Amino acid sequence: MLHEVGVNEELWIPLVDEPIGAIVAGIAEQHREIGDLVDSPRKLLAFRTFAYIRVGILLGRLLVEHEIEPEKGATWAEQLARSPEYHTRVVAEVRAIAEEVAADPEYAETVGPSDEERVRFAEFAKRRLAADT
Repeated sequence: MLHEVGVNEELWIPLVDEPIGAIVAGIAEQHREIGDLVDSPRKLLAFRTFAYIRVGILLGRLLVEHEIEPEKGATWAEQLARSPEYHTRVVAEVRAIAEEVAADPEYAETVGPSDEERVRFAEFAKRRLAADT
């Protein structure tokens, strides 16, 4: 059944299905260099988005390729991520994602307008001043 959200109600939708988010957050906490690479809100958002997807894919692939015995109180993703055999692969994937996001100029924080925005504003200001005179 769908629920209509009222004006004063808060709508909260989890952005990631646990435990993948917890696995990525745990790795980022254990490896401080990852936090240094994704040092702005924009980079952090991109990092989390890609990390959740790619770590989920990696763990899913590992699950298909390797049989695991279910542990009580742990999900298959947690089991695989904790396994010494696979943990290094998961950490390497998370670190690679952080490095890719850090190196991508699309995620660089900009302070102030871009050169293109400055040109557009200058043209707008000239037109506006000409119309006022």
